[in-house]
Amino acid sequence: QVQLVESGGGSVQAGGTLRLSCVLSASVYSIYSIGWFRQTPGAGREGVASTWAPGELYNYADSVKGRFTISQDKNKKNTFYLQMNNLRPEDTATYYCAAQEYTLAWLDAPLSDTTYKYWGQGTQVTVSS
Repeated sequence: QVQLVESGGGSVQAGGTLRLSCVLSASVYSIYSIGWFRQTPGAGREGVASTWAPGELYNYADSVKGRFTISQDKNKKNTFYLQMNNLRPEDTATYYCAAQEYTLAWLDAPLSDTTYKYWGQGTQVTVSS
């Protein structure tokens, strides 16, 4: 059983920053790849960033490159972050953390929602102009 809990969403003005957190808890130890996705009403889930921390592998959507950073807490290995800088109104969405036991298949589609089995409940991010 794997559970993911996101936090850190909120409302900011354009140009502002937010840091989302994702805490993973699992009944069985494994190494996980982590993804952050976002979704707006009526749209599909868009992969924003993903990582396999042990291998220092990172992936970003073109729309967020240079503005968003995915990371793992150095001390709390079950905690992951999405640092979001220079936010834009088009970043407004519900953001989800996702996890999957790491396999080489992750390398083929690290930003695809079909790659991930476990999902958090989401946290809302609203950016006003």
